Amino acid sequence: MSASSTHRKNILLKVVILGDGGVGKSCLMNRFVSNNFDSHSFHTVGVEFFNKDIEVNGECYTLQLWDTAGQERFRSLRTPFYRGTDICMLTYAVDDKTSFNNLLMWRNEFLTYSGIKDAKRYPFLVVGSKVDLGSDKREVEEAEIRSWCEENGEVPMIETSAKDAINVDIAFAMAVERWNKLEEFLEKSNNYCSDTVDLRNHHGPKVNKKSGCCA
Repeated sequence: MSASSTHRKNILLKVVILGDGGVGKSCLMNRFVSNNFDSHSFHTVGVEFFNKDIEVNGECYTLQLWDTAGQERFRSLRTPFYRGTDICMLTYAVDDKTSFNNLLMWRNEFLTYSGIKDAKRYPFLVVGSKVDLGSDKREVEEAEIRSWCEENGEVPMIETSAKDAINVDIAFAMAVERWNKLEEFLEKSNNYCSDTVDLRNHHGPKVNKKSGCCA
């Protein structure tokens, strides 16, 4: 480790993963955090929480990951965790058209309970799971999801497989890059507009100094 790396800022970002039960949210997170996959993992009950360090474009981040239960009966347990979220990942399974159709419901639920002021600029990322299943089991075509993303604020999207470790790390890096774009926009707005309205639901990025960042 170089001496200069010990002086980098470690930026803490809260990431909430939303989507229907059974789309593979827990598998996606476990593959990212521990590089493990368990096809027999149980549905999340309530909310699970993990930390993971990641480096994106030379900057170090600690992602505080919140995996929420997708069943309606757990809504009262998951919604209190939405406030203070920096990034929201909306997930669906490519073999489950219903999970795709419910993306707007998840987006609206998050916006309602998080207090986000500008939905169009907020760092959403749409993540398709189970791409390893192949085209014969696919119910959601890539063109459909791209059209949905364009209609809902030019949201970036990516298809993944926790089972085969396809695009999992890339998905979380994309989420961080999406957050960075919002920060850059806010910085420019603050520099050039004296009456800028803060679009975030928190007071600036949460930054902590930490030696051995991303070690």
